[in-house]
Amino acid sequence: MIYPTNFEQKIGFGQIREMLADACLSALGRRFVERVQFLDRFDLVQRLLQQTHEFANILRAGEDFPSSYYFDVTEHLSRAALEGAFLEVRGVFEIKMSLRAIRQALGFFVESEEGMYEALKALTKDVEVDRQLVAALEKLVDDAGNVKEDASPELQRVKRDLIGQQTQLRKQISSIMRHAKQEGWTPGDAEPTVRGGRLVIPVIAEYKRRIKGLIHDESATGQTVYLEPESVFELNNDIKDLENAYHRELIRLLTAVTNQVRHHLPSLRKAYQFLALLDFIRAKAVVANKIGAVMPELHKRPFIKWKDARHPILHLTMQAQGKKAVPLSLELDQEQRILLISGPNAGGKSVAMKTVGLLQYMLQCGLLIPVAEGSEAGLFGDVFLDMGDEQSIENDLSTYSSHLQNMKQFLLFADRKSLVLIDEFGTGTEPSLGGAIAEAVLGQLHQQKVFGVITTHYTNLKNFAERTPGMVNGAMRYNPAELQPLYQLEIGKPGSSFALEIARKIGLPRNIIEKAGTLVGKEKIRYDKLLEQLEQEKTDFERRNATVAKQERKLQKAVEEYTALKQHLEESKQDIIRTAKGQAKLLLKDANQQIESTIEQIRKSQAEKEQTKAARQQLETFKEKLTPDPKPVVRRTSGAVPTGPLQPGEKVVLVGQDSVGELLAVKGKTAEVSFGGLKTIVKLEKLERPDMAVVKQKEKKANEEQASAPSKGLDVTQRMADFVHTLDVRGKYAEDALTTVMNFLDDAIMLGIPEVKIIHGRGNGILKQVVRDYARSQREVASVSDEHIERGGDGATVIVLK
Repeated sequence: MIYPTNFEQKIGFGQIREMLADACLSALGRRFVERVQFLDRFDLVQRLLQQTHEFANILRAGEDFPSSYYFDVTEHLSRAALEGAFLEVRGVFEIKMSLRAIRQALGFFVESEEGMYEALKALTKDVEVDRQLVAALEKLVDDAGNVKEDASPELQRVKRDLIGQQTQLRKQISSIMRHAKQEGWTPGDAEPTVRGGRLVIPVIAEYKRRIKGLIHDESATGQTVYLEPESVFELNNDIKDLENAYHRELIRLLTAVTNQVRHHLPSLRKAYQFLALLDFIRAKAVVANKIGAVMPELHKRPFIKWKDARHPILHLTMQAQGKKAVPLSLELDQEQRILLISGPNAGGKSVAMKTVGLLQYMLQCGLLIPVAEGSEAGLFGDVFLDMGDEQSIENDLSTYSSHLQNMKQFLLFADRKSLVLIDEFGTGTEPSLGGAIAEAVLGQLHQQKVFGVITTHYTNLKNFAERTPGMVNGAMRYNPAELQPLYQLEIGKPGSSFALEIARKIGLPRNIIEKAGTLVGKEKIRYDKLLEQLEQEKTDFERRNATVAKQERKLQKAVEEYTALKQHLEESKQDIIRTAKGQAKLLLKDANQQIESTIEQIRKSQAEKEQTKAARQQLETFKEKLTPDPKPVVRRTSGAVPTGPLQPGEKVVLVGQDSVGELLAVKGKTAEVSFGGLKTIVKLEKLERPDMAVVKQKEKKANEEQASAPSKGLDVTQRMADFVHTLDVRGKYAEDALTTVMNFLDDAIMLGIPEVKIIHGRGNGILKQVVRDYARSQREVASVSDEHIERGGDGATVIVLK
């Protein structure tokens, strides 16, 4: 049940129907638009929505689907049903072209992939177009709607003879016309014309006797007559005979093809029903794509769960102005059946209510609705609407009486499957009584378990919704600082009317506003102030939340960049290790070859002194090539010992210690010092300047030791010989053990050792976990496992290298 009878006009569905009609390609689809109605059968609504959804996908994908020649041939089929009747050429052309469109549509669905467009494919069942009928139509008329000259041999012969006779006639008429112009019998700009189906020439009336012939007509002024020369009588007669023969043959062909059409009328009517449905569904898809509509998940029960729903007409209007309509999200279910929307005038309450009514009505008429993906919807058995002024002088019906009449219908017929839409509930009479009656009606509707969206300004209704399970308040948000509506629906709290604030903004005298505040009472003022404060706090919170979200996005981006950089460094590290490993193998190979060559030279020379010396010198030269240049030693110049407070950059030692460090910074009574690259914070009183003579002596001794130490190249053979395949880290702290293991595995990888063992003991398992976690993180490690039970079991780890 839809109440009232002018529901579509009030809710705005009439404009949707007009959009559908405009999107149709022919009267075929427009007839279906006129028959659109509210449905409550789940399977039917689901099928209609699926059909539209599939066609919208076809349009969005730009598929080659026929969109021309959707002719309404109902009149032609009715004519063809009469025995002895024949179709006109236009009727044959329109049937031919529309049947071609039907065949193309059928072919599209036959060639489409399995599982696609199933709802539309179901429409093609039992739809057939006879090929012989199409061939007969194709043979008679071309794609421009003209009769083909070769439609039959007789038609072709008559047409050829007719063209020949017409050519001869024009030649004779042109000759007579030239002579008449030379004699001045015809106007200078005159040309041959047709009168009564015969070719004639215009002649000045006073010279009409100069040319023998038959006068067929004269001009309106009588100054010119249209004369058929006697010499062309026979030609005109022959042409007329040929035209009649052409017409007789054409009628014969049209009658024959009409008889074929008559034979296929039942299948043709099914085919054109299919074409009409395609036109209608296509129009629904065009409108859906225009308003950004989708197919929500459908439920059999009354239910609404819409995300970012938009009023379609408002959406198009705002779009034309380069703006965006503010969407609304809401949910109505068994736990929250009635939504009571409050807020200031012109804040969007009525639009929100109308959006719910219009979209639900569109959905149950088989139309897609403008909501976001992931939305859900259900079906209602009835929709009741109370909106606007229905007062009637003839029926002695006031505004409030009309609202009460509507409330009566709601109370009599609404049930748990009904959707009730009420705008400005309770208005039209004395506020206290109107509010009381509205609250009583709302309570009864709630007991009848109806679903509803209701707008109001009454505080008692807001309070009733707040304390009643199954009902929820909603507020149209408002910017209290700028006194501007935001058109956003917020579920869970009532809204303020901001009446005094709006009056203040408009410029009513201050004393009037203060007097109104006194009259309304402190409680009401305090209530509105609280709502205003909550709205302001929410606005501030959203602004701060937006700032936090922006910072979080920046932080997330930084984390992603850091992660990418870390991954790049890890990959670079592995590449460097592989490169170094390869270079080490090449150096090892070269070193072994050089050693073997030197030994061979010494053996061949039988240990002769000069030969042995030369071979050793050659080996020493090769070793120097592999030895990196020592780093230069930076020496400090001596100077006088400074006095006064310690300054950053000076050498310092801990009191009673010999280790020399560098003072980095002084902060009050503490200092930051670097000892061998390790930074630490110590009390300033624990530091002193070192004896520079002792420092210099230590530096000199260290330099001499470095200089006297023989330079060592990369003696890979010796390192391989000295390498121990087992490492014992028992008793060490985890950090120390990990450093030792890292160096041990690096050496093993570089030297190409196939397998190593690390003894860590059992204990509490910390060393074992540290060792194995690190080993598994290395790409060069093939496997990590326990040692054999007889050789230590899980107290040792065997690592196999690639």
